[in-house]
Amino acid sequence: MARILITGSTDGLGRIAAEHLQAAGHHVTVHARDDHRLASLRPLVDDGASAVVGDLADREQVRDIAAQAEELGGFDAVIHNAGVLRGAHLPPVNVVAPYLLTALLPRPRCLIILSSGLHHGGHPALEGLDWAGEQETATYADTKLMATALAAAVERRWPETVSHAVDPGWVPTRMGGASATGDLREGTRTQEWLAVTADAAAGVGGYWHHRRREEPHAAVHDEQFQGQLLSALAQHTGVTLD
Repeated sequence: MARILITGSTDGLGRIAAEHLQAAGHHVTVHARDDHRLASLRPLVDDGASAVVGDLADREQVRDIAAQAEELGGFDAVIHNAGVLRGAHLPPVNVVAPYLLTALLPRPRCLIILSSGLHHGGHPALEGLDWAGEQETATYADTKLMATALAAAVERRWPETVSHAVDPGWVPTRMGGASATGDLREGTRTQEWLAVTADAAAGVGGYWHHRRREEPHAAVHDEQFQGQLLSALAQHTGVTLD
């Protein structure tokens, strides 16, 4: 039985992954932005899931989420599923939160960050970004490129953690919209598999789509860009990813 933390698990891909992993016998820790949204997770909690609460757009609440999670013990896998599609909160939620939680939590065996095929259209430029989310300074594609590079940086720096980025496809979640053409169930299979598998094929981190490795944006494996990203995030949060 694996212990798995999934952010953004009140609905959509995070909720589906939590339900399937828990049904398979794993111990899941779910996450909700606030107590009101936590109520929707009552069936999972009543069935044995743990829960953490906090707004990923708020840096101090992210620190509190990490503290709540650490009290529950270590995790075998952490799935950074939460994300937003537009607005000033793109950098805080899509990049700062997974960075800060990763830096603050005990190192898991497996780290998974949800990416997007749209990251290929992102720009590897950090100058002028508002990490605090007070102004809109980045696109969704930009933040998903950064999140994918973050996963690659962890894979390179932490040999004891296998770190992946996953493109779930364009699926009909609340964020993806009703016109999305992807299969919702297929959108969760890869991260569920990576979180618990002992398959040697998943023993090295990478960028995945529907359980197949794909080649990400060239900047993802650019060590200079990775270093600039980690430095900017460390400066903003005051926490270093050692």
